[in-house]
Amino acid sequence: MRTTYIVSYDVSDEKRLRKVFKTCKNYGDHVQFSVFECDLSAIELVRFESELSEIIHWEKDQVLFISLGPAETRGDRVVRALGQPYVKMDAACYVA
Repeated sequence: MRTTYIVSYDVSDEKRLRKVFKTCKNYGDHVQFSVFECDLSAIELVRFESELSEIIHWEKDQVLFISLGPAETRGDRVVRALGQPYVKMDAACYVA
């Protein structure tokens, strides 16, 4: 069974930020700057967390996995935005 997660990260170093972004891109859809939507099996979740744990600095960075429940029983994704409209992001991560 697959579970849908919102994965959000706050990474303080540009090099680690790029690595975290690339890793997240391998597992899900880029929703907003540091936010991904990921449909993961239990094994994929463990692999994903393991890969990220090797990248982040545990005292400075944070990655959140927010479970939205089983992917199979969820309806279509509905995104409502306040302010600027929601636009699916396919662009790469840029750090100034």
